[in-house]
Amino acid sequence: MMTGFNVSPPELLAGLLDNCLKAGASAADARIGVADGVSVSVREGRLESIEREESASVALRCFFGQRQAHVSGADLSPAGLKALTERCVAMARVVPEDKYCGLPSPDQLASGVLDLDLSGEPEVAADVLEREALAAEAAALAVPGIKTVAGCGASWNRSERWVAATNGFRAWKTGTSTSLGLSAVAEKDGQMERDYDSWSVRHSKDRPSAEEIGKTAGERTIARLGARKAGTQKAAVIFDRRVSDSLLGALLGAISGPSVARGVSFLKDRMGEQVFAKGIYLTDDPHRPLGMGSRSHDGEGLAVSEAHLIEDGRLTRWLLNTPTARQLGLAPNGFAGLGFGDPPGVSTSNVYLRPGTQSPGALAKSVGKGLLITDMFGPSINPNNGDYSVGVAGFWFEDGEIAYPVSEVTVAGDLASMFARLVPASDLELRSTRDAPSILIEDMNLAGS
Repeated sequence: MMTGFNVSPPELLAGLLDNCLKAGASAADARIGVADGVSVSVREGRLESIEREESASVALRCFFGQRQAHVSGADLSPAGLKALTERCVAMARVVPEDKYCGLPSPDQLASGVLDLDLSGEPEVAADVLEREALAAEAAALAVPGIKTVAGCGASWNRSERWVAATNGFRAWKTGTSTSLGLSAVAEKDGQMERDYDSWSVRHSKDRPSAEEIGKTAGERTIARLGARKAGTQKAAVIFDRRVSDSLLGALLGAISGPSVARGVSFLKDRMGEQVFAKGIYLTDDPHRPLGMGSRSHDGEGLAVSEAHLIEDGRLTRWLLNTPTARQLGLAPNGFAGLGFGDPPGVSTSNVYLRPGTQSPGALAKSVGKGLLITDMFGPSINPNNGDYSVGVAGFWFEDGEIAYPVSEVTVAGDLASMFARLVPASDLELRSTRDAPSILIEDMNLAGS
């Protein structure tokens, strides 16, 4: 994939690090990334646009004791890399000290790290992407009642990344993905509704056909016509699996090491406690074959392995990088976000909530009536106390069956008690970096008409 370079990326990184040390830096890390891809969009049965991306970038971080600075750029020429190094070294000499910064020691690094190839679909030609997008658009427009398709596109992307640090860590990773999605629009009695379907996968064989994606988007849109407002009340709520992963995001934010270290997490005093009901497991699986978030090491070169963040309902660990672990007096645990040229954040890989035993329909039947949420708008979360509210749309159900569509409703509660009574359904699909089945939570506050 790398073309037009006189020196290989590992050699470029080695030269960058060596130059930092020669300039007096105590340590350094860096990364080089290259990407290419093609995307198309269609409208009204015709190609609307086609874009081709080819990019390369470099990021460098150097340390002078407890001082650090980081710079990035797109010029990988010898002169560009020399200027990058000089800027980074000059900045690192004068910035304030950070007593928690620094690279992991060599004995903390993952051993026997394998270069990671997450290549799926070979390059997909623009004309193939165009045909797929046109087929999806046509299938959506064929659904009776669909007025137009607001946007329809398909793409293919490939990325490649090399990382290195003066503590001896080296690694390489590459991956590809292809995506297809569209949004359909319908109108009834002057009221417009829209819905969508979208897939991003390594291999196109692992998603529905273009026609199925278009039809799904169209049917979802038609189902929302004639939406009403639900009355203000307490009711059971089922978060459809299209939106339920947002609850996982709220949890991951609350167990993020930086949030805990700053004291801005409503779970900061709950380590080891029963946060969910027994039987609930939330797992991070970095080694999923061709997973969208799979990785062989974390963002600082530490080992990663399958880990239950929630085990039988108990909170088992914070998400830590090295600086946050030092701040909390703990050991880093493989959840650093990408560093190597930047200060690391925290991140997970492929997180999923273990499914339950009942289908969403069975859960709806068990509670009788309530709200099925299929779309959400701007969740608001108070990180200090877990207060939660979100605007939603979806369907009111009675006797376990869909009764009518609903819109302009606000759902509210507090996350701690929501987690405690959360019930997962059986419909988990592993599609993304964060997956959950549909989720039932009873006694939620609904504000509507």
